[in-house]
Amino acid sequence: MKTKYSILLAVIILAFMTSCSNVKTENNMKENTSLEMLKTRRAIRAYQDKMPEKALIDKVTEAGTYAPTGMGNQSPVIVAITNKEVRDHLSQLNAKVMGKDTDPFYGAPVVLVVLANKQYPTYLYDGALVMGNLLNAAHAVGLGSCWIHRAKEVFDTPEGKALLKKWGIEGDYEGIGNCILGYSAQEAPTPKPRKPNYVVHVDEYNQAKR
Repeated sequence: MKTKYSILLAVIILAFMTSCSNVKTENNMKENTSLEMLKTRRAIRAYQDKMPEKALIDKVTEAGTYAPTGMGNQSPVIVAITNKEVRDHLSQLNAKVMGKDTDPFYGAPVVLVVLANKQYPTYLYDGALVMGNLLNAAHAVGLGSCWIHRAKEVFDTPEGKALLKKWGIEGDYEGIGNCILGYSAQEAPTPKPRKPNYVVHVDEYNQAKR
């Protein structure tokens, strides 16, 4: 009888250890995948004439809502634009800031506008973190993306303010950036080498090392 219990106990212990090992391996794989996504994301500047599925856009915007914000105040808002007429109008306003007659959105069918409420002292950082989450999440779900500037200038204009009012966005909001989305129509660009002094290490003796 003791032998049976000993064998049973050994089997249980082995199963538990195997389970823990599998969980650890799975967690390591998830960590490696996440880090790889961060390292392989690239700015895409050519897009297919194809609207991404709403489910994918929703996944990207949801990731944006989980970006860190100062004191958890969630000062930004994300405006997801898939309406072509509105998208083209916004493109024209953006190009006008540059004094050009081109499409600053590179043909991308989706524009995620990030604005942030200036009443919070961390609004600019909050909005930038949301933009980062959107860009990385887009890559994770297989979409191309790029940060397009001039959101601040666009939404400082009467036309931009009229859009905010039409969208029901009230308050002292500032444009942070435009995250364009779509299916890539180009090869991912080769990244530039990281500069050698990107990270400064301070050792246990508080002496800076490069």
